[in-house]
Formats: sequence, structure tokens, C-alpha cells
Amino acid sequence: MPELPEVEGVVRLIRPAVEGRTVQEVTVSETVRESKAGGKDAILKRITEDAFIEEMTGATFRSVERRSKYIYFMMEKEGPFLFINHLGMTGAWFHVEALDGIREEKFRRHVHIVFTLDDGSLFVYSDIRRFGEMRLLQDESGYPPLLLMAPEPFGEDALHHFLDMSNRPKYARKPIKEVIMDGQVISGCGNIYATEALFREKIRPDRQAGDLPEEQKTALFRTVSSILAESIEAGGSTISDYRNINGESGSMQHRLKMYGKKQCPDCGAETEKMTIGGRTSVFCPSCQK
Repeated sequence: MPELPEVEGVVRLIRPAVEGRTVQEVTVSETVRESKAGGKDAILKRITEDAFIEEMTGATFRSVERRSKYIYFMMEKEGPFLFINHLGMTGAWFHVEALDGIREEKFRRHVHIVFTLDDGSLFVYSDIRRFGEMRLLQDESGYPPLLLMAPEPFGEDALHHFLDMSNRPKYARKPIKEVIMDGQVISGCGNIYATEALFREKIRPDRQAGDLPEEQKTALFRTVSSILAESIEAGGSTISDYRNINGESGSMQHRLKMYGKKQCPDCGAETEKMTIGGRTSVFCPSCQK
């Protein structure tokens, strides 16, 4: 699943491609139409395909921002509204002149939303597993989970928020790995970067959050934010299906020391796995205590 750095990389490339552009035409795939006809709310959440097409046709992309792992498109059409996108597991955006400009066949075969822009170019959403989400809202209050997201992880307010939340009974008894992956506690930290941060701080992923002293939790938070910032500059991590809108991969995966590793790079011990919060956690049983 694309995490904060990958989404930030996508947003930085989306901005010059779509800001100021107006949607001339919208196409929704037959796959999405058939899925919704069968009672599944595939990609387009709480809106019909035809209503989505009607609302987006003639709308202008005013600005594009990232909030945690969400992409916020600020739109204008007889007034402002929000177009929210979450990439899910395999969502990807492409800005091309024609669909054959998408280089990889697996993404071409799973194109689900196509916006034809006023310069003739195509702004294309592909999603192999269709776990991504699109919502049209008047503001964030139209989808309450957005209001619960933690502050962006690069400021002191985010550290104070993390320390406060991690001490609450709801989180204090949970494994620290699960806590730092919770978007209401730290914004945008998923499995990859949680694994790396815990390894760098030599903390076992199953340690209860309430057992960690504040000094150690502060160091862990700063490491999480540092790794996220490092990954943004590296273009994110490409583990399987992440691509930016030019179809390019990130390079942060080459810097990862623990995620997906079978041997600890520091002590040479064989790594172990456990499941925490439904995700596989890799750790060094010797270095991480």
C-alpha cells in the first residue's frame, strides 16, 4: 500500500499536470459499473457512476494537496468542492496523451477512471485490485474519518499529539507497532516505515506502547518522521505496484534495512516474523528488545 512518502511523490507530480485544468469528459470503466450494479461500492464511494461523471465534467482542478495518505483535489464548478482519493493497495495516476502512453500492461488493463482535460491530455486512474477510493464532498465533514487524522508528522504539534495519544488507555496496552501505524496517532506511517523505525530504535514491534518511557517514544517518533522525510526525497518505496504519474518507481526500498529482510544487517542474526494489527512484522530478535 502506498504510504505517506509515495502519496507525496504522486501529489508533487500531479500539481503541474492538472492544476488550472478543466475536465472536458469523464469515462468510468465497465468493470466499475458492473461491480456497482452488483452491489459493491467499487472505487466511487456513495455516488453513482453517472452522478460522478456529471459532477466532475466541467469542474476545474484548483489545487492538489496531500493529507496523510489521501490526495485532496480542490475543485471548482459553480462553487468549490473536494474530490478525495485514497490509492488503496494498487491505485496509480497517470498523465498521458493516450492510454497506450501507460507503459506497463498491468496498469493499462486496469484503467477505471479517465478524465479528458481541456488541453486534450488524459488524467488516468488505474487500480489493479480496486481497493482505492474516490469521494466527492463539500468539505471534510462529509467524511468524518478525515477529521480524526493525526497532524502531519513533521512538526512539534505532531509529537505532542503522539505522546498524548500513546498514553491513553485505548493505545497504551497495544503493541507499539500497531500504535504508530494508526493514522489517528501518527499520520501516514504504514507497515514499511514502522518496521524500519522500530529497527533503527531497537524496539521490538510487540512491546506495549505504555511500557516505553517518554524519552524512547520521543526518539521513535523523530525517527518515524525522519524516515518519512528521507523516503519523500527518494521518491518513495516501490515494493510491488507503486508508481508515480510518470510510471516511475521510487528508490527508498534500496535503503531499507529490516523490511522484508531475512538477516539482520547489524548483527547477522536470522530475522523473525509476527503478525501485528493484521500486518506481518519483521524484526531482529537479538537487536530489538
